[in-house]
Amino acid sequence: MNRKWMMSAVFAAVAFGAAGYGLYTLGVQRGSERLSSTQSTAPAPGAPSATPQALPQGIAQGEEATRRHMAAGLKAGDTDPATGSRILYYHDPMVPGNKFDKPAKSPFMDMMLVPVYAASDADTGKITVSARTQQNLGVRTAAVVEGALSPQLSAVGSIAFNERDQATLQARATGYVERLHVRATLDRVVKGQPLVDLFIPDWVAVQEEFLAVQRMSGNDLASLVDGARQRMRQAGMSSEQIRQVEATGKSQARVTMTAPISGVVVELLAREGMTLMPGTTLFRINGLATVWANAEVPESQSALLRPGIRVQANSAALPGTTFDGKVQAILPEVNPATRTLKVRLELANPGARLVPGMFVSMRFTDMNAAKALLIPTEAVIQTGKRAVVILAEENGRFQPVEVQTGMESAGQIEIKRGLNLGQRVVVSSQFLIDSEASLKGFEARLNEAPRPAAAMTAATATATPPSHQSEAKIEMIGKDSLTLSHGPIASLKWGSMTMDFKTPVQQALPPGLRTGDRVSVEFYMGNDGLPQLTRVAPAASLPGTAEVKK
Repeated sequence: MNRKWMMSAVFAAVAFGAAGYGLYTLGVQRGSERLSSTQSTAPAPGAPSATPQALPQGIAQGEEATRRHMAAGLKAGDTDPATGSRILYYHDPMVPGNKFDKPAKSPFMDMMLVPVYAASDADTGKITVSARTQQNLGVRTAAVVEGALSPQLSAVGSIAFNERDQATLQARATGYVERLHVRATLDRVVKGQPLVDLFIPDWVAVQEEFLAVQRMSGNDLASLVDGARQRMRQAGMSSEQIRQVEATGKSQARVTMTAPISGVVVELLAREGMTLMPGTTLFRINGLATVWANAEVPESQSALLRPGIRVQANSAALPGTTFDGKVQAILPEVNPATRTLKVRLELANPGARLVPGMFVSMRFTDMNAAKALLIPTEAVIQTGKRAVVILAEENGRFQPVEVQTGMESAGQIEIKRGLNLGQRVVVSSQFLIDSEASLKGFEARLNEAPRPAAAMTAATATATPPSHQSEAKIEMIGKDSLTLSHGPIASLKWGSMTMDFKTPVQQALPPGLRTGDRVSVEFYMGNDGLPQLTRVAPAASLPGTAEVKK
């Protein structure tokens, strides 16, 4: 039994070994076939490619090409004599978004940068998509048209009195209130309606003096009559009251004050029997021919408004009725809680049906009658820093173009700069085309002409690069560099890695640093794409640093 069990085990081991050898042989054969297939389809060194190649013939060949470029002193913009193609830039295939103009070691990984070649200068900044691929992706385009964009902006608010349509009645002389014709606030009055009867004894003396002078006979009495008339006016009598005294020839100690405008009494301070002093306010009346509507407009949309824009208002209390008006003023006051701006509107109020406190909804019209270039809103790619559209050209070519946008309404957006009338833009699948252009590494992806190296150096030298901070461990101290193992750096979207940093230019390293020490570093990305240290200190010496997690 024991012997039988041992024979079975030996047989199973032999069978397993034979199967493993067979799988190994099959894998080697498939690998050889794939390698030979790759070599047979690789382009010749001097043949131009139809599209830009992110890697010449793989990462290993790209690193070898970079070393050859370093030895020959080549850089971006030069032509590689081995391939006959112009060098666009160098990048790390693992982090393709960063571009470098000189061959060097990758600041992100332990490898050399890889050159990116251009097929021809004419193709720079463009991508070609076959008709079949466009159909599979569902690519749709729309023409750039010219038209007037009138955005529909709505707001809500409440009715208030028009403070410019207001009248105040005051006592002009010392007297007494004999009778009130209007006894309550918010009573409606019409122009010329009696409001109050006043008895003013001081007017009797000046009126009698005027009548006495008028009854005198003789020449050169005009100056005396005019002087008596002026004293009546100084006593507080109106021109109408003076004419009435002249016409009747009798003194008028009692006067009836009437409403100067039609509206409602918003303030009533007179009471029967009270004594009045000059300047005492009796009535304040507000007209209702026009009213104000105080609208709350979002702060982000306030730039669309200007005084004089037409508006239509509706109220639930008056269904089916529309009130026309216009923007009177944009008040310099923002509600910090709702981030809305108060806009004052003046509405016509036929029949005085709109009253203060009534809630209304408003719709602004005719906000921009000027013509502009328009495209569908969905054609614009908002990157956060710029707005980009994909321009469709002939023969299936597409080109990313940066544009400046304006107002937006009804599915269309205004284009202020970047496009011309009649051009066509992609309105669907443009994100896939934009991603393809980004992955293939076009130099002029945003329609910008390449600048000379000297101009780029001068421009970048005047700009202040952003600063980044982290904690790291010293792996090696070189003459002009530090090899550091750092943790994730969120501001650069880097993960944990070991890489070389240039030592500070105007600051010496702290004394006593040794391999294995933990330090806090501050750096920026230089013009050559390599990290440049600006400060090195023992760990936890810099504010805002994050500990390296290993």
